[in-house]
Amino acid sequence: MHHMDVKTAFLNGELEEEVYVVQREGFAGKENSNMEYALYKKINGVEKMIIGTYVDDLIIVGSNKQVIAQFKEEMHQKFEMSDLGLLSYYLGIEVRQSSESITLCQAGYARKILEKLGMGECNPCSIPMEPRMKMSKHGNGEPAVDKTLYRSVIGSLRYLVNTQPDIAYSVGVMSRYMEAPTTSHLIVVKQIFRYVKVTLSFGCVYKKLSNVELVGFSDSDMAGDIDDRKSTTGVLYYLGVNPITWVSQKQKVVALSSCEAKYIAATAGTCHGVWLGRILSNIRQLQVKPKLNVDNKSAIALAKNPVYHDRSKHIDTRFHLCASVCKLKLLNWNM
Repeated sequence: MHHMDVKTAFLNGELEEEVYVVQREGFAGKENSNMEYALYKKINGVEKMIIGTYVDDLIIVGSNKQVIAQFKEEMHQKFEMSDLGLLSYYLGIEVRQSSESITLCQAGYARKILEKLGMGECNPCSIPMEPRMKMSKHGNGEPAVDKTLYRSVIGSLRYLVNTQPDIAYSVGVMSRYMEAPTTSHLIVVKQIFRYVKVTLSFGCVYKKLSNVELVGFSDSDMAGDIDDRKSTTGVLYYLGVNPITWVSQKQKVVALSSCEAKYIAATAGTCHGVWLGRILSNIRQLQVKPKLNVDNKSAIALAKNPVYHDRSKHIDTRFHLCASVCKLKLLNWNM
């Protein structure tokens, strides 16, 4: 992975005239991906190059050094740019590259947060949240804490989730209490930071793959939020052995059974799987069929045969996307 930066992107920001911007279909012979508007690709036989754009930065991934060098030269001719070489640091994410793998970590970013909160020398903790902990928006009559501080630390933790999926659930739960945080909420948040202190060097490792297999997992609790009795969805997808996307999010509706809660979670997993499969197929020009693992036989049976009866007829139509995807064989469901 290589990194380039446009030098003069913000030097002339003030405009007196109206400017309309349209996303181009491609540039310099590169084809725009129809799945991601900030993604461009060039495929010539077995040689592939992918360019990701973010504001004034370009992330270039390719299998041929000469093709990458040629692209850099083309960009230098058109724009005043800085060639930052191999990508090593980007938006607080540290990147370590070797011949066998790429590792993403946010150790420096995490240390800065800990120092900012005065927790640089805090006692470490082996888990981010106590098992089966139940929190409430109203607390237990504890005094309130500074809303700005609480929201700031939650925002910092949410950014850490980019390379630490193991704290996604804990951070997602504590994000629900930003409106009126209390001391009990802040204590739990500090436990997450104590866990981060132990896992500073943790991150995501991405290894080279010979076979591309997209495998996902979906799960949920049952009525875990004691304020509104909504359940929490968890979804994780691997490309081979590499984790590529994860989410932990409270469901929008109240599930009346564990089957329904798992079914709603599986719907979220199905959406992620179809989207990822299309992106990978678009990049590799090969059909990729995702596989989703669901740990509830009733939810799987409902997806394969969505019979409307007393236990399922109330489920919103949009959640029956699973049935359509299974019928079209766009994604395989497993127990």
